[in-house]
Formats: sequence, C-alpha cells, structure tokens
Amino acid sequence: MRADLNAAVGLQRPAGPRNRAIPRGVLAGMTNAARLLSLNVAVPAVFPLRGRDVRTGIFKEPVSGRIALTRLTLAGDIQADKRVHGGPNQAVYVFPSEHYPHFRRALGRPDLPFGFFGENFTTEGLHEEEVRVGDVYRVGNAVVQVTKPRAPCFKMGLKAGSQGFVRELLESRRLGFYLRVLEEGDVGSGDPIERIATEESAPTIAEDIERRYFGRGSAAAAGV
Repeated sequence: MRADLNAAVGLQRPAGPRNRAIPRGVLAGMTNAARLLSLNVAVPAVFPLRGRDVRTGIFKEPVSGRIALTRLTLAGDIQADKRVHGGPNQAVYVFPSEHYPHFRRALGRPDLPFGFFGENFTTEGLHEEEVRVGDVYRVGNAVVQVTKPRAPCFKMGLKAGSQGFVRELLESRRLGFYLRVLEEGDVGSGDPIERIATEESAPTIAEDIERRYFGRGSAAAAGV
C-alpha cells in the first residue's frame, strides 16, 4: 500500500538511515491549519421530473462518529449519478464552509445546513485559491488527492428551487472540488486535514475553474 501511494503522488526515497519517503515538490506546512467540520452522507431521495422519478444522492446530512472511506465512497453514502459524483476520481466531494455565509444570504436561508451542496466533507481552511490539483492530504487515517473542481448539475437547481441557481453557483466560483482515495481509512468530524504533498507548478482549483468553465470555448463563455 505504501509503495502504491509513493508511486501515485511521485514520492522519492532519499538516502539516509531512516529512508523516509519525501514528496516531490513542496512539503506539508505550507497552508494554515485545516480541518473537517462536518462529515455528510446521503439520505435516499428522488426528484419528480417530467413524469418520472430521478434518484439522487444530493440530500446529504451530517453524521457523527467515524466512517470508513474506501476507494470509491464513504460507507453509507449514495452516489446516484457517477458521471458527476462517484468513481475513483470523484470519490469524495469537498465544499469549504467559508462559502456558506454567501449562499445563506443569496438564498435567504440563514439556517442552510452543512451538506446542502451535496458535499461529503464540509471543511475549514481549504480554499480554491490555495488548493492545487494533485495536492495530497491526510484526513483521519486516510490519504486523499485533489482531482478537479465540481461541475454543478441540474439537481442542485432542483434542490435550491431554481434552475437559475446552477448558473449562480457556477459564476460564484465557489464550487469546491473532488478527491480520490490513495489510502483507505476512517474519517470523522473534527479531524485535522494535513497537506503532505503538493506541486507548485500545478494549477490551483480556482485556476482550473477559470480554465474549465470560463475560458475560451467553455460552456459558460458560450452562454450555456
């Protein structure tokens, strides 16, 4: 397992008596302390849409205790449409808690709960402007890696009560990001989130959002 992790994040072993693995690039300690504020899993639900029921996992609620994090999902979570949340590169969806005040005002819902955006991890101290694609973090006793920003889907609009909210969310650039799991383990609310590897040449999530959704030829730039 350790050899697989080293290969996945580009670790190299220096000479020395302890022969400890050292990540290529900048090491831990470059960001402020981050932590997992809320761990959220889905409640089974369906949306009525055009005469049919659409299954969704976007209705996530906070859970207590420690939960197993596997290569594909959190134990007990539901991933209804794996094109937008699921599979090895979208196993976990992260949403910064710092965005909640903005959306509580925008939606006129001061009680908007953690998990509203369908995120598994509601975090503190992880911002799109600082997190880079490929960054590796330790959460609980699991190790995860940042893959890409979230792409808002129509179900977010259904949940918010307005399809216009999908574009509002996209244009806010407050999207969060996905993780893949390099080492399985258990996680829980309150766990510190420690960055253990990064590559300074990699784009930040904020930069990747601009490239994917607002650059020339993107859907948003075309007015979609």
